[in-house]
Amino acid sequence: MIPMRLRAEPSRLFFSILAVVLAAIAWMMPGCSRPAASPKQSSRPSDIKVEVQDGGPVVVTTSTAEFQILPSGYLQATLLKDGKRLSLDEPEVSSAAASGHIVHEGRDLEFIPDFGQAKVTEAEGRLGRGKRIEIPGRPLAPSGVPMERTVVVEVYDDFPNTALANVTYKNVGTSNFELDEIVTQQHRFNAKNVNEKVQPYDMWSFQGSSYDWGKDDVQKVTRTSAQPNLMGEAVKGGYGGGIPVVAFWTSSVGEALGHVETLPWTLSIPVKVESDGRVRAGLTIPVHAVLKPGEAYSTPRTFLAVYSGDFYEPLRMWSSVLQKEGWDIPKPSNEAYNVSWCGWGYEFNVTPAQMLGTIPKLKEMGIKWATLDDRWFDTYGDWNPRAETFPGDSIKKMVDEFHKQGILAQLWWLPLGVEDGQGRWESHKYIVSKVVQEHPEWLILDKNGKHARMTRDLAALDPSLPEVQAYYKQLTEKFIRDWGFDGSKLDNIYSVPACYNPAHHHKSPQESVNAMGAVYKIIFETTRAIKPESVTQACPCGTPPSLAWLPFIDQAVTADPVGGVQVRRRIKMYKALLGPQAAVYGDHVELSEMTPLGHGNWSEHGSDFASTLGLGGVPGTKFVWPDPGPKFKPVNLTSEKEEHWKKWIGLYNEKMLSKGEFRDLYVYGYDVPEAYAIEKDGKMYYAFFTPSDKPFSGEVELRGLKPGSYHVVDYVDGTDLGTVQAATGAAPKLKAEFKEHLLLEVNGQ
Repeated sequence: MIPMRLRAEPSRLFFSILAVVLAAIAWMMPGCSRPAASPKQSSRPSDIKVEVQDGGPVVVTTSTAEFQILPSGYLQATLLKDGKRLSLDEPEVSSAAASGHIVHEGRDLEFIPDFGQAKVTEAEGRLGRGKRIEIPGRPLAPSGVPMERTVVVEVYDDFPNTALANVTYKNVGTSNFELDEIVTQQHRFNAKNVNEKVQPYDMWSFQGSSYDWGKDDVQKVTRTSAQPNLMGEAVKGGYGGGIPVVAFWTSSVGEALGHVETLPWTLSIPVKVESDGRVRAGLTIPVHAVLKPGEAYSTPRTFLAVYSGDFYEPLRMWSSVLQKEGWDIPKPSNEAYNVSWCGWGYEFNVTPAQMLGTIPKLKEMGIKWATLDDRWFDTYGDWNPRAETFPGDSIKKMVDEFHKQGILAQLWWLPLGVEDGQGRWESHKYIVSKVVQEHPEWLILDKNGKHARMTRDLAALDPSLPEVQAYYKQLTEKFIRDWGFDGSKLDNIYSVPACYNPAHHHKSPQESVNAMGAVYKIIFETTRAIKPESVTQACPCGTPPSLAWLPFIDQAVTADPVGGVQVRRRIKMYKALLGPQAAVYGDHVELSEMTPLGHGNWSEHGSDFASTLGLGGVPGTKFVWPDPGPKFKPVNLTSEKEEHWKKWIGLYNEKMLSKGEFRDLYVYGYDVPEAYAIEKDGKMYYAFFTPSDKPFSGEVELRGLKPGSYHVVDYVDGTDLGTVQAATGAAPKLKAEFKEHLLLEVNGQ
């Protein structure tokens, strides 16, 4: 799939495909996903050591890790820590398939490395100094297969725990060769490598695909674990996109794999526990291309990382590599850290009177933002005010009134989705939107020539079209400049379908998927140009985000978490992806406790502010007030709830831990109780959590403190917990008993 790494030597196809690739990446950011030559080549060689042995393996040694390319081609990672060699990798013995293979006419074709032809050179580019190993390969069987494979592995001094790999397959025959699929970066993991007492699958995982609402992206691997992890284009249900990373960890070591391209690739990273209990993971790339003689196909740049810790470490590495390659993550606006109230408590039929009626409570509580949520509009795609609830210019008057009261206003909407007269959503039956009537040629078509579907069963406009991009610039200007809103809540944001519309003259259907970020970049930059202190938020409801649009927001969101556990996991995920001071909206606090009602419906009645505040997230709420009746009882702001809300929002505004630096000091799944740390203004803040039905009694460890004496306070209820002494190499421990959470402020004396 595009970026189509096809090459002919020489061939007009190469130049046409190259033009497509360059066009696809030009809109988004400078540079491609290969290291660019440095203007000044350093005379100092890399510190990384490479040893090539006859017949293999190739051994690459860095300051913290060792990578071996085994005779089978398997890339094995080992962490070098405290004099120990730690690895989850357990390659199969004498299996060339362990290095990956291609699928041709339904058959798996395996290759074997030719170590005698291996080349080792210095590598220098955007990722710094490193070593580059190039190893050709030949088909193992059957004889006469006219294909050559070249594997390139790069390891850089600045990323010593990570090996980057690229595989190229070239048709060296005299006739066309059908390349159906490429399987690469195959791994088999076994937790017994580091702990003989556990099962092979006894580890935790992060799986970054967006394919099912509410699915845990951080999960304990079980005997029956299996997940396809489709990435890139839209999938069933309208989800899609995702972070192309899967990670596994134990208490002592972890490994992760995925790709580090700056554009989304349509591929999968399936994970499955096999019959022997080992965990299998790798990348599968649907190619479906015909290589002419002399043409070649290159995989995306994949990675293998080995580390100590949990999912935070590989996600931070992944983001750092992409930033070096051109990903530009903006600094959040100051307003992105302020508390938000959302009108979704009133659901689809909210009115200006209900929105404005909450102002007294917003001001009492110190809430700075008010969000007009779903169904204020007439149709998806046109985005005009809905006459029965927002007649005339009432929407602009509402915004003006919020501003007079010192409150900023955010608008909910969903780019690229349009009504085409087919289907419906919970709120209404779809008609044919005006934009579709006037510009049916803008629509994405599927393989059968029908309107392709995205989230909420909507048709989709093709983001690669300049006319579509201009349309969303105009809409943004209307919302922000003309109506006066201070930002956008972009919701149900996943991916778009591949486009087969012949009128768009795509070189590959993948162009629509690659271009999705272009529209989000336009929305973000247009909003900031009009209002520099605006807030653009994107919510991939119930799933991880997409790398396509992640660099074009001020504020991430935990995205319809199913309970406080997901709030905490997702805040940590975003702190890794966007930086330790990222603005991460904890979503409506009511979502922190949910009761299923059946048929996909939930009662949302949570009050767990601690899961957001303690991790450096930005609190939010969707209470209704005054009491509008029994339908809204779970979110009605009673006098008891009001006292609780005021206390926690006041604590947040006082501490503002969201602007502190998230410190990755605890390993999720292994440190008990579950723990987090934030450093701000010379103080350390700790948050400990335990299940509501399992009160904690014991000692908590205060990691990350320099040697000295420290004063400890429970800053929620003001309890003085005395002093602790921190020594070199030893974190102080504090006796504690608590239910659900314990939030501590630790200040040096």
